[in-house]
Amino acid sequence: MHINFLRAVVSVALLLLIACSEPPKETSSGESVSSTPVTGKTAFWAMYTAAYKWSSDMVPIKLESKDAPGSKSEPGNAAMWTATFGSQRRHEAVVMTYAIAAHPPDISKGINKGHPFPWAGPTREALAFQTSDLSVDSDAAYKTALAQAQAWVKKHPDKEVSFALGNSDRFSKPVWYVLWGDSKNGYSVFVDAKTGQVAKPGK
Repeated sequence: MHINFLRAVVSVALLLLIACSEPPKETSSGESVSSTPVTGKTAFWAMYTAAYKWSSDMVPIKLESKDAPGSKSEPGNAAMWTATFGSQRRHEAVVMTYAIAAHPPDISKGINKGHPFPWAGPTREALAFQTSDLSVDSDAAYKTALAQAQAWVKKHPDKEVSFALGNSDRFSKPVWYVLWGDSKNGYSVFVDAKTGQVAKPGK
């Protein structure tokens, strides 16, 4: 199941690669952001505001932490986050990036908006989610997941943790996908973003 969810998490990014022959250049909104790593919800709401300006009917599809060279993340926090939003009216989706520092050549400090790309709407593997279901922040999800992963993490202290938030028909609510390492040689836990409970035990 975790492999299928990973496919859902990257599905929009794959569409982006298909739609564009080159990585899209992104523009910054100029909005001020934190200078230290932030939780997923903090970044999400800043990007949500920018996405609403892009299209008032937009819906969130996914949220992900990203590696940010030169910036050290903290448990449950990240120096860079991306969020994907879709608009049924425009038949497009867009990727927003929240960055606490500039990462040339494409990412400026602040809220960056990528070029919109074709979007046919939600799928069973990548459903839109309601913001009211995003009650649990990434730092709380981290603590819940760590309780499951603690033994593995102790054996692999060098493995970094990453976060992805999304929804599919396999879950009743959006879930946090907390992953140490990678999908082949890592440990992952699904945490319900509404209740904070483990949605699928670690593996």
